[in-house]
Amino acid sequence: MKKIDINAYKADSTTKLSELATYEDFGVTNKELKKDLGKLRKELGDFQDTIYADGKYSVLICLQGMDTSGKDSLVREVFKDFNVRGVVVHSFKVPTDLELKHDFLWRHYIALPAKGKFGIFNRTHYENVLVTRVHPEYILGEHIPGINEVSDIDGKFWDSRFEQINNFENHLAANGTIIFKFFLHLSKEEQRQRLLRRLRLRQKHWKFSPDDLKERKLWDRYQECYEEAIQRTSKPKAPWFVVPADNKKSARLIVAHILFEALKKYKDIAAPELDDKIKANLDSYKQQLESE
Repeated sequence: MKKIDINAYKADSTTKLSELATYEDFGVTNKELKKDLGKLRKELGDFQDTIYADGKYSVLICLQGMDTSGKDSLVREVFKDFNVRGVVVHSFKVPTDLELKHDFLWRHYIALPAKGKFGIFNRTHYENVLVTRVHPEYILGEHIPGINEVSDIDGKFWDSRFEQINNFENHLAANGTIIFKFFLHLSKEEQRQRLLRRLRLRQKHWKFSPDDLKERKLWDRYQECYEEAIQRTSKPKAPWFVVPADNKKSARLIVAHILFEALKKYKDIAAPELDDKIKANLDSYKQQLESE
């Protein structure tokens, strides 16, 4: 399999989603992709143990994508070798009444991973410039001073919200959170096939909602909003990666590879050394246990 260049997936202020591929298989079989992922996630799991022991950094992984893009299965397959003590997954749904009584970032802030841990946001704070931008009427539920009707939500409002998100992520990065943001780039045709599969297979029925079809009709608008969000918030300390998602197995491998290649560059992450006094007495401790 050809070497995966993580920079090929990194987005910037000029990224155009329409110009990026939604399918990748690296010219190998699904069996080979699965095998490569198995090796890589074991290495990631070992690295997670080191981050947990070191306790200096936390890692925040943000997953975004259209319905059926494979976020849930990616979490299951990429992180299955992680120690459960060191990883926490949060799936953000429609804000609750309590959450709406706070600013839009509050529910995300309180879910952030502690130092030494990985946090995975399955849907993220970016929903606040995606779903709410496609459906601006949802903003009214936030009861923001000066926003009394949809016409009050102008360009300056969205400029401010993007700035708040960038400031939020800058603050996290400055305090030891390593941030990864992945957009699972799915084609409209592949989504159609996956929705049909949910309807055809009884065991998949629970995943289907008629709302999926309503949102699908707004596909182009969502693509516009995703593109602008990525362009305006992909920063050196909080980069976006656009991952081809039509092939789930290759998408999982790409995400795992990006995580591993980026994290291993942190040379200051290491398991703590034992105190010199303890080191000097290791043989004595062994003898105590062996003589029991």
